[in-house]
Amino acid sequence: MSSMDNKINAPLDEKTTENLKSGDYVYITGTIYTARDAAHKRMQEALEKGEELPFDIKNNVIYYLGPSPAREGRPIGSAGPTTASRMDKYTPQLLDLGLKGMIGKGKRSAEVKKSIIKNKAVYFAAVGGAGAILSKCIKSSEVIAYEDLGTEAIRKLYVEDLPVIVIIDKEGNDLYETAVLKYKKD
Repeated sequence: MSSMDNKINAPLDEKTTENLKSGDYVYITGTIYTARDAAHKRMQEALEKGEELPFDIKNNVIYYLGPSPAREGRPIGSAGPTTASRMDKYTPQLLDLGLKGMIGKGKRSAEVKKSIIKNKAVYFAAVGGAGAILSKCIKSSEVIAYEDLGTEAIRKLYVEDLPVIVIIDKEGNDLYETAVLKYKKD
């Protein structure tokens, strides 16, 4: 399969993340979860208290998303990614608990990259500014935790062919770094 044709199912497994390479175009179908800054903070607080997370994190994908309100007849509003680095302080712990994928935009810290390698996970980017188009791939949306956070509540989504690009693969290859080298003048 060429890098233009990768269709994967979520939740992920190690075999799937094993085959994904930085720069691959991927279409995700299946169940994923949304969580942004406030939800990540609450999940960390729950873990510190020895409480369960609101969903089983193992092999799952978190989309860093705070959607706009849904239009009539649609499961969700605009669904563009938020800046991933805002979740960096929480990410290594979630990866250690089995998180396999994250979808956002922008660079990740060195600590997150190390944790991606350690846990054989993957970081995907969705196209910022394309939230209305991305929302068409979301077939259902249900708030499952922290409803008081409004748009930042944790949602369970069912997506079909959600287009993303592998930015950091399980070996730590980072498209944001390697793509620049291609155009760098000596």
